[in-house]
Amino acid sequence: LIWDVDGTLFDTYPAFARAFGLLLDELEVTASPDWIVGLCKRSLSHCATTLAHKFDVDVDDVLDGFGRHYAGIPAQDQPPFPGVVDVCAYVRAIGGENFIVTHRGSQSLQRLLVVHRMTDYFADRLTRDDDYPRKPDPASFEEMIHRHGLEREAVLAVGDRDIDVLAGRAAGVRTCLFGAVVPEVEADYSIADYAELYRLLVAENGGMSSPVA
Repeated sequence: LIWDVDGTLFDTYPAFARAFGLLLDELEVTASPDWIVGLCKRSLSHCATTLAHKFDVDVDDVLDGFGRHYAGIPAQDQPPFPGVVDVCAYVRAIGGENFIVTHRGSQSLQRLLVVHRMTDYFADRLTRDDDYPRKPDPASFEEMIHRHGLEREAVLAVGDRDIDVLAGRAAGVRTCLFGAVVPEVEADYSIADYAELYRLLVAENGGMSSPVA
């Protein structure tokens, strides 16, 4: 499995919205947290640009303020989604591997993985620091596939946004869209929770379960 991080492995969007909200408090303006979450789901840069335009402030100041406030939000407040650890453990138990491809920086990713004791579940990762084109460009997926000699038909890309699906499709692998979203592109699987993905993987592997089942 090739995993996205924000909104896929970890429930980080509420923390993003909180950081932007703290910045708006400094500016003495307000915006709906749900609206901010929606902007963040498109991208952090999109959220920052939209807020900068709406409140007539410099976008770099918005990004700097967001970064400052987000750094103060504990990783404990950004938990893995229920069931995601079971899926990762199952993949490893049947001889597979988990990989990460994310737009998040390496240091902040490491913080999440360490705090939630998930570092050992992942064989490799590509982050913003590796300087690959952003999804939906498939370059980072292609690198992971070639680096580890993965068979494309055996790879499943898991993400919460259309860009994850588009990148996976462009790389010639199967795709799984996670979350309560109305997709603009069709994934091979669409799931509302990770218990559903777990069942799909067990069924695909002939009913072979693992100790975490």
